[in-house]
Order: sequence, then C-alpha cells, then structure tokens
Amino acid sequence: MSQEPHVIVPEHVPPVALAELGEGQQQKLDTIAHHVRGILSALGLDLKDPNLAETDLRVAKMYVEMFHGLAEGAEPKVTTFPNEEQYSHMVMEKQIPFYSMCAHHLVPFYGHAHIAYIPRDRILGLSKFARILEFYAKRPQLQERLTEQVVTYLEEKLQPLGAMVVIEARHLCVEMRGVKKPGALTVTSALRGIFHQKSVREEFLDLLRHG
Repeated sequence: MSQEPHVIVPEHVPPVALAELGEGQQQKLDTIAHHVRGILSALGLDLKDPNLAETDLRVAKMYVEMFHGLAEGAEPKVTTFPNEEQYSHMVMEKQIPFYSMCAHHLVPFYGHAHIAYIPRDRILGLSKFARILEFYAKRPQLQERLTEQVVTYLEEKLQPLGAMVVIEARHLCVEMRGVKKPGALTVTSALRGIFHQKSVREEFLDLLRHG
C-alpha cells in the first residue's frame, strides 16, 4: 500500500430526540419510571425528597435515549455508493467518540473507535462511520460485541477487500465497583479480509500512532 490513505475527521452524531421514538413512547416511559421508583424504594430512599421527586421519569427518559438503537431496527440504515473512482487504498476514520451502557451492570462505558476499510465496488459516505458506531452503541452492549458488529456490518454491506475496527474504552463497572481501577483502558479489535495480512495491519496501526 504505497498511496497515502484517506483519513477522515469524525463528525458529531446528534442525539435522537425522544419525540422520534414512536407512538408508544409515553407508555414505555411510564413502565420504566414505575420500576425505577421500585428500586429507589427498595434502597430505602425517601421519594418525597424534592431531589428524588422526578428521578424516576428522568432515568426513564435517559434510558430511552441511551438505548434508542433498539427502536431503530436490526441494523443501521446507511446508504452506500458505487466506487466510480476505483479507489483501492485504505479509508480510515480515527478517534470516533462513543458512549454505551454495559449489558452486565447498566453503567456507562465510553471511548473512541478507529475504523478502516479498503473498498472494492462500494464505498461508504464519509459521515456514516460514526452513524454505524452510534447505532450499535445505543443499546445494552459489550465492547467485544460492539467491535464485531461494526466490522461485520462493513463486511456485509460493502464487501470490501478488508475492514478493521479497534475500540478503546473506559468502563465504569471497572472503575467504580469491584476491582476499582480508575483509568483502566480496554482495547478490542476485529478484522476481515486483507487486514489479516501483517503489512496491512501495520499500516493501520502506524496511522493510529502517527497519522
């Protein structure tokens, strides 16, 4: 790979408004809020405390927003385009921020993803890397599964020469409970196709360090 790869500056993905989540939203909010009140009561908290008066509804709204990927369907709706320029070198987007919720404890994990692929006949709109990551992050999630879902989507929709995803994240379930190791960073990777070749992986990793 001698040609300089195309490195994209990430775009911010705006949060989905609650009004866009469907007609059953109010019933969903009421159901979640009911169970949150039960948790607060079980903890012995005084629900007459002004600071807790609307906590149940605030938590319900937060969950609906944080898990909006569940309401969007089985996979993100992303348009691909013909590779009319016959571009055959690495396309990479680095440092894409994301927030998700750990499926084991329902506390946040967050960090950055680095995504690359080498196109064949189809290419991805440059803003869509973040869209794909956002879709799979907005649900109870595991970092390992998130990494695999993003690279599998690229493989199935683009049928590229290869694709690779690296995710670096901090998990509050590690930092706040259990072993309590603030600042610990979890790194996961998944690769397909030509990225199994050492030289291509090294180009990807070199861009992370120096690109």
